[in-house]
Amino acid sequence: MVEPARVFVTGSTGFIGTKLVNELVQRGHTVHALTRRTSNKEGLSHERIRLVTGDIQDRTSLQKGMEGCNQVYHLAAYAKNWSRDTSVFYKQNVEGMRNVFEVAKVAGVERVVFTSTIVAFGPTPAGVIGNEDMPRITQRYYTEYEETKSIAEKEALQYAASGFPVVIVNPTRVYGPGKLTEGNSVSLMIDMYDRGKVPVLLNGGNDVGNYVLVDDLVRGHILAMEKGRIGERYILGGENASLKQIFEMVDEVSGKKHFQMNLPPRIAYLYSGFEKKKAEWLAIYPQITPGWVETFLQDWVYSTAKAERELGYTIVPLKEGIRMTYEWLMQQRNSRGRQ
Repeated sequence: MVEPARVFVTGSTGFIGTKLVNELVQRGHTVHALTRRTSNKEGLSHERIRLVTGDIQDRTSLQKGMEGCNQVYHLAAYAKNWSRDTSVFYKQNVEGMRNVFEVAKVAGVERVVFTSTIVAFGPTPAGVIGNEDMPRITQRYYTEYEETKSIAEKEALQYAASGFPVVIVNPTRVYGPGKLTEGNSVSLMIDMYDRGKVPVLLNGGNDVGNYVLVDDLVRGHILAMEKGRIGERYILGGENASLKQIFEMVDEVSGKKHFQMNLPPRIAYLYSGFEKKKAEWLAIYPQITPGWVETFLQDWVYSTAKAERELGYTIVPLKEGIRMTYEWLMQQRNSRGRQ
């Protein structure tokens, strides 16, 4: 039986963070949840959730939030497609992490779990299943998000080498029931595909990624806090699958055959380039940018064996996770229709 802890969580209002906060309180912990004034705080109403208004750029608010806490989960990041001011990626993802770590150091926090990302490892070569020990096969970074999260992860490892008690987790592509934000883009894609709005298969849908159900990812975070080794990285993923396979699973669980259309890479680059220019000129947020097209044209095939072995991490099979997500999406659709 794990003793109840007082836990500080950044990124608490996000898709993953909201789920994590609620799982922690269900396990008897008290959570100090860092929120911005403008954040959607839906789902954060338990009696053991204390909302702390602040920002990872503001050390004073971090100090206030961590007061009395012995554990920290640092999930907050700028994970969007685009920003007119590209420096926001570095400020949030690198400087924000430093602020959290430095305040935690002074506060005497016992352990920090830092949420990195699978893209910090880079794409995988054809036929290769990557793991935590695989060096990047390219020094190129496709997006500002990938580059700044990679910088942050390297710094986190340096903190650990100097004695700071941090464990790093690397989620893959997350999906599942929960807030339909940009962080839950896979579930949004499933919903739009089912509606016939995005029947597009980039490059035939053959490029492979790793997909993790949000509930598995949340449990993986908690296992990393309880059992992870300081300075180690743990891939928290699920099954590897192509987009074509994902869409086939949606067809199967929905009992419907959906129209599909192949989008050649050349056309995708042209469209994403236009979207990026439109964003720069008109400040209209782009659906996708060239860097993300390039990201999705790579394979990101990874193993969770280390997390399974050291943490006791387990996963819901992908088809079952897709079924759960699809049924939840139908419930949301039906409830909106009744309103």
